[in-house]
Amino acid sequence: VQLQAYGGGLVQAGGSLRLSCAASGGTVSRYCMGWFRQAPGKDREIVAAISWTGGTSYSADSVKGRFTISSDNAKNTVYLQMNSLKFEDTAVYYCAADQSPPPVIGGLIMPIMDYWGQGTLVTVSS
Repeated sequence: VQLQAYGGGLVQAGGSLRLSCAASGGTVSRYCMGWFRQAPGKDREIVAAISWTGGTSYSADSVKGRFTISSDNAKNTVYLQMNSLKFEDTAVYYCAADQSPPPVIGGLIMPIMDYWGQGTLVTVSS
């Protein structure tokens, strides 16, 4: 599975962006899809994930109520709608896919997935 993430850019605090992750060589509906992010000097962390059926989704507490993950199986694409962006949302955002959800170790969802996109930079200016 090849993943290509795009849609990042520079936005003012309070603004919105929509990230897209296009999958090829596989079917999105057969995988757990996730968005992760990595800010400078910080570990990669999960932002949101959606089950391969689209029936279950997860959002990190830091983005709950602001970000929404969704999938369009017909287009083999997963989206991350980001609203009310904050300066601390600045990071490189990665989409990822795996046939299983990411593991949870010590209460933390690990950024361990089989397939990763190249990342797209989101910069939020204060």
